[in-house]
Amino acid sequence: MKKRKKAKFRHIIIGGKKYYFYKIVWQDPCGDSGHAEASEVKSLKPAIMISQAYIFAKDKKHVWTFASYDSEQAVFSDRNVFPKCIVMKMEKITIWFYL
Repeated sequence: MKKRKKAKFRHIIIGGKKYYFYKIVWQDPCGDSGHAEASEVKSLKPAIMISQAYIFAKDKKHVWTFASYDSEQAVFSDRNVFPKCIVMKMEKITIWFYL
């Protein structure tokens, strides 16, 4: 009998609530305070950044994340809020295991 692979999304449960782990691809504005010719101004591009964190909450305008948490109570650290307009992609992280 061949065992089949099953995908399961990485998550944790804190205070009875399930939080999923995501890879978030987003644009970070970049700047330069030096002198530049007109031809150089448009060569400045935003950095494409990747963050990996648990999603705490999201709405139409924002995504709240955390990366660290207390093992005994609902306390969160390494927190960020992303405006959705800079988020290019959000992907749930999967864990593969065999049945």
